[in-house]
Amino acid sequence: MNKVDYQWLDAGQAQQALPELCDVLDGCVAQGASIGFVERNAQAMHNFWQDVVLSLACGDKQLLVAKREGRIVGTVMLVLAMPANGVHRAEVIKLLVHPDARRGGIARQLMLQAEARAGEQGRSLLVLDTRSGDVAEPLYLSLGWQVAGQIPGYARSTAGVMDATTIMYKVIEHNGSMPAPGA
Repeated sequence: MNKVDYQWLDAGQAQQALPELCDVLDGCVAQGASIGFVERNAQAMHNFWQDVVLSLACGDKQLLVAKREGRIVGTVMLVLAMPANGVHRAEVIKLLVHPDARRGGIARQLMLQAEARAGEQGRSLLVLDTRSGDVAEPLYLSLGWQVAGQIPGYARSTAGVMDATTIMYKVIEHNGSMPAPGA
């Protein structure tokens, strides 16, 4: 198996990597992943990642990528922009692994590094949602995530079905520093 490297991208690096980021997203949508897209639309995917670049630039999000042979094959993001009463938490979104790179531990490593980064950022509570029964759900449970509940008919799948979502959370250790108010 080829070595995988992990890197936190800043806005400029993400801008340069837009074609690769779009490729990972497109591959996941093509496989039916429930990640906010119901069809393969190159312009919509480009616009999504362009919005991410802006969020990275202002510090609202952080983006971790997995690279194999220098090419991005996986992503995960931390949403840090929270209201004043929630600066102790972050949301984990867009855990994506290109179909050609799956079953090699990339998703697990992305999650572990995202959890560690959240702790470094002073976050002690992480939340996420995932399609109920999705292949990612056992991964999250194996990493110590807890189920808070399910919402029926939450999101339309690529097949047009209204799927339930499972809301999950994890309490994590952090380095003791708290983010500045409004951070």
